[in-house]
Amino acid sequence: MSPDLTTLIILGASGDLTSRLLLPALGQLLTREPDRRIHLRGAGMDDWDDDRWREVVKASFATTGSEKAFASVAATTYTKADITDPADLTTLLGGNDGRVALYFAVPPAVTERACQALTTLEVPEGLILAIEKPFGSDEATAHALNETVAKIVPESQIFRIDHFLGRSTTLNILSARLANRVLEPVWSAEHIEAVFIGYDETLGLEGRAGYYDHAGALVDMIQSHLLQVLAIVAMEPPASLSEIDFREATGAVLRATHVWQGDPVASSRRARYTAGVVQARPLPSYVDEPGVDAARDTETLAEVDFEVRNARWQGVPFTLRSGKALDDAEREVIVRFKPVRHLPQGLTGSTAPTVLRFALGPDRMTLEMNVSGDGDAFELERSSLVADLGEGTLKAYAEVLSGILDGDAMLAVRADAAEQCWRIVQPVLDAWRSGKVPLDEYPAGTDGPEGWPRP
Repeated sequence: MSPDLTTLIILGASGDLTSRLLLPALGQLLTREPDRRIHLRGAGMDDWDDDRWREVVKASFATTGSEKAFASVAATTYTKADITDPADLTTLLGGNDGRVALYFAVPPAVTERACQALTTLEVPEGLILAIEKPFGSDEATAHALNETVAKIVPESQIFRIDHFLGRSTTLNILSARLANRVLEPVWSAEHIEAVFIGYDETLGLEGRAGYYDHAGALVDMIQSHLLQVLAIVAMEPPASLSEIDFREATGAVLRATHVWQGDPVASSRRARYTAGVVQARPLPSYVDEPGVDAARDTETLAEVDFEVRNARWQGVPFTLRSGKALDDAEREVIVRFKPVRHLPQGLTGSTAPTVLRFALGPDRMTLEMNVSGDGDAFELERSSLVADLGEGTLKAYAEVLSGILDGDAMLAVRADAAEQCWRIVQPVLDAWRSGKVPLDEYPAGTDGPEGWPRP
């Protein structure tokens, strides 16, 4: 941990992201690392005072059992500010101790206007910008935003946040494939048949129509989070886990990633939920949710097949899937190995290929194999070796905040990667918007439309 003092200024301090995710994670981090030196400030458009802000911070810390950590930030203050106004930004950036980190917990359009305003100011040395997704709305707007923030601070001080990179399971995948001789040599197209990365949710829209009805499942989850997981699964082993080596390895994978066989129509599927029951909870049809415009044809379930066009992965399909209002929150990375080249005559029973599964919360690694049965040693049965990895020491956002406070951008998305993720999905977006891929339906509480492939 860096001994340096950091002033963390949360822009959008009165919003849901701050109280629900950022502050609980900060409390957990400070509980684990009580010697970390941090000054916390909040800024937002709401007419709050310091006492109101401190109540929110204290209550948020309590959700992770971090009440004692509140003492380390008890002097936190709140400033009412328009962060798109250069004058208000000048006030926020002045008089702070140590390195300053601005966390943009605000809508993307506000972030863009605030960054434009920052380009006109002289900012503190070492200033860190932490920017939430979505980063742009396509490759061109992502590039334009990259050019804007590059005028403010160097790339090493820009943290494009994707909290999936801080998930313990994502880091477990990295460790398992790189630190084990039994896996490292077989991690390629020579031995692996297919990879599936899925993140399903039982939740419905939950009042997020303002954002979700414009984004949909493809942009909300696959374009950002799941492509980052793909990059970790498929990257070449980096020389180190430094910011430069790690991000170059994941960036190289994204540059090589394309829609399977260049055919977005045949390689993508989309659907949205109709009325149903999820875990005893009735849900209306997506189109009947408040704020939804049915004419947008927004998908709530997306699935796309990709390929990584390099020597390690040529010919291996990477299927990414995410959806809402499904019967079970199946969240896992599935690595399916090729069948053995030869099975000796006399062995019967299960001949299914070996499968390695990483479950995303609670974290679990499962290796499914064929072994001799209890009765007949020549009758193969399916058996699973399971390692329960728990929930992880830190919440994903705590890992993200730790990197920000340390000034270590390893788990942040690099500029070119942010643009590449848009480039990768653009053919699918174009095909969907032109109506070339049908919008299927599935009742809420099921596992998706009938006829879709299953991992």
